[in-house]
Amino acid sequence: MTESVGEGSVVAAIRDAIVRGEFVPNQRLVEADLSAGFGASRASVRSALIELANEGLVERVQNRGARVRAVSLEEAIEISEVRMALEALCAAKAAERITDEEVAELREVGEMMQRAVSGMDPVGYSALNERLHRRVREISGQRTAAQVLQRLRGQNVRHQFRLAMRPGRPQVSLPEHLAIIDAICSHHPVEASAAMEKHLCSVIDALREADAARVL
Repeated sequence: MTESVGEGSVVAAIRDAIVRGEFVPNQRLVEADLSAGFGASRASVRSALIELANEGLVERVQNRGARVRAVSLEEAIEISEVRMALEALCAAKAAERITDEEVAELREVGEMMQRAVSGMDPVGYSALNERLHRRVREISGQRTAAQVLQRLRGQNVRHQFRLAMRPGRPQVSLPEHLAIIDAICSHHPVEASAAMEKHLCSVIDALREADAARVL
């Protein structure tokens, strides 16, 4: 478990522990234990658990405290289907609004993703994956969609992280991400939307395949 963290980092530290499987679905999250483990105050831990409950990563049970929320494969697929509609919209809007400076930024992210895949760095690739999707949302200017997507990502993040760690998955998703980047940077809204839909369909298929193989 992470050693002492500042109060502003408690949420991120607990979230990261959940994503990486240090805390498993349905595991109780005891405030006193978290306070000692992360070197944070009980008040900071309590606030962090409330925020993570709002994100959908934690659930608070009356008279029983908090626990890691279990997200089934079926729910993860439903979340990905909703994400597909909203992220396709964001990709199209991003293609309409993107500036030259943002084009350079997304191109750089694409190059970094390629280096992560060639360097066999799935953790780094997963972080870049999240960064790309976040920047597309931000560039789109669709604040309502971005807020909904952030919440959905919180609920689905553990499935996404495990999927990213699956051997061969980054090599499959990399060209999908590069196609998204190319369409947005080329100011092609229709192509950007289609590329994002294709990518999220691939994610859904991969989730099903991983479940069938008992990977998740």
